[in-house]
Amino acid sequence: MALTLVTGGTGHLGRDIVDRLVRGGHRVRVLARSPGARPDIEWASGDLATGAGLRDALRDVDTVINAATHSPVARRGGFRPVDFFRSPSAVDVEGTERLLSLSEALPVRHFLHVSIVGLDEATLPYGRVKLAGERLVRESRLPWSVVRAMPFYYLLDALLAGLAWLPVWPVPMTLFNPVDTTDAADHIVACAFDGTHGVRAEIGGPEDLSLDVLAGQYRDARGLHRKILPVSLSDARARGMGFVVSHGVRGRVIWSDWLRRRYSPGRAAATAYET
Repeated sequence: MALTLVTGGTGHLGRDIVDRLVRGGHRVRVLARSPGARPDIEWASGDLATGAGLRDALRDVDTVINAATHSPVARRGGFRPVDFFRSPSAVDVEGTERLLSLSEALPVRHFLHVSIVGLDEATLPYGRVKLAGERLVRESRLPWSVVRAMPFYYLLDALLAGLAWLPVWPVPMTLFNPVDTTDAADHIVACAFDGTHGVRAEIGGPEDLSLDVLAGQYRDARGLHRKILPVSLSDARARGMGFVVSHGVRGRVIWSDWLRRRYSPGRAAATAYET
């Protein structure tokens, strides 16, 4: 049976991708710095940022799904001034280049790269880093696919959590359609094995909502009492920051349902002290 290597397989999106591969009967190997104990997949110890373990991880692999990324904002759940000036590239650029080079040498039959919607107009350093990595894939001699996804609900949740302590939340009035990782994983796995290569349809959420509305739904789901201050943002500035609407494939999970599952009544009561 063909073997699929997933990078980033221990992250939010990666776990959903692995789940769908396993349910579909695929043999799966996950590259991780700290291999887990899940018995229904193979584990390869390695690090995309340094190249350690990559050659062994790619042995006998037919398909690569490259879902690894390094976003400091996503990891900490908020922006710092440094994020407007630089972003690390060891995983998204140098790591992607190493993975492509070894995949070409072995050779791998299909390399699917997970990217982000709206990168061509990105002005933040992380977006430029992601675009550089995507361009390496497009220039590769491998049979490749690129799937761009909208930012995920869990990231929006983390960013809004960073505002929770403020009595007033300044939030842009710009349309946005973030997506659940489960919907993105469904689309990515389908693209990995449908026999088609190249730039694939984007995946976004089912609703086009302004950020202030999304923030209001988050506030209400948590039972917080905060005032939301809608802020005007130019279209160019919004697109540069990644606040766009994807017009590709649409997911099924809506933001309010995701919030309902995330913040049960018991969880809301636990955070009542913040109100």
